[in-house]
Amino acid sequence: MEKDAYKTINRAGSEILFKEKASKFFGYTFPVVSEDEVERAIADLKSKHNKAGHFCYAWQMGENYEHFRVNDDGEPSNSAGMPILGQLQNFEVTNVLVVIVRYFGGTKLGVGGLISAYKTAAKMALENSKIISKTINLSFEVACEYDKMNLVMRLVKEYDLEIIEQDLKLKCKFKIGVRKKEFESIYEKFEAVFGFEVSSEFKPEDK
Repeated sequence: MEKDAYKTINRAGSEILFKEKASKFFGYTFPVVSEDEVERAIADLKSKHNKAGHFCYAWQMGENYEHFRVNDDGEPSNSAGMPILGQLQNFEVTNVLVVIVRYFGGTKLGVGGLISAYKTAAKMALENSKIISKTINLSFEVACEYDKMNLVMRLVKEYDLEIIEQDLKLKCKFKIGVRKKEFESIYEKFEAVFGFEVSSEFKPEDK
C-alpha cells in the first residue's frame, strides 16, 4: 500500500554534545524543505562555532523521502555525512537536516572512530528532537452557486476535510485538502453532486 504519511520535526531540536578522546561533537537538527534553509542553518552554526574545524551534515527531503545529500566537510570520505544520513534513515524522518559540529581534541580517532562518533552524535541529536507524523494531502477545487455553499460545508465537516482557500465573490469557489489515500473516493463524492464543478491537477485514476 502506498504511504500517505511521513515523519519529520516541526522545530529545531536542542543542542547535544558528545565527547570522544577530547574531540567535541555538537549535534543539531533542523526542519528544512529547501537547500536555502540548509545553507542558512549551517551559516548560523558557523557564526556560533567560529573556531570549530568541521561542520558535517546530511539532510533528507521530500514526502516520499526521495532527496538527500551528505557532506563530510574535510573529514575522510564517508566518515561523517553517511553515518549521519544513516541515522536519518533509521529514524525514518524527512525534511530534516542534521549537522554535527566537531572541535578536534588533539587525538586522531581514525576512520572507524569518526564513523562511530558521527553516528552517535546524530543519533543523540535525533533522540533529542520531537518527531511528529504528517499526512500527505492532495487538493481539489469546487465551484458552485451560492445555494450550494451549505452543502459544500456539510461535506467538508462530514469527511473532516480542510478548506485551503475560498472565494465567495461571483460564485462560491473552494480549494479543499484531503488525505492522499482518501482522495479518489472523496473526489468522486463531490463530483457526483449536481451543481458542483469539481477539478484537480491530481486525477483520481492516477492515485
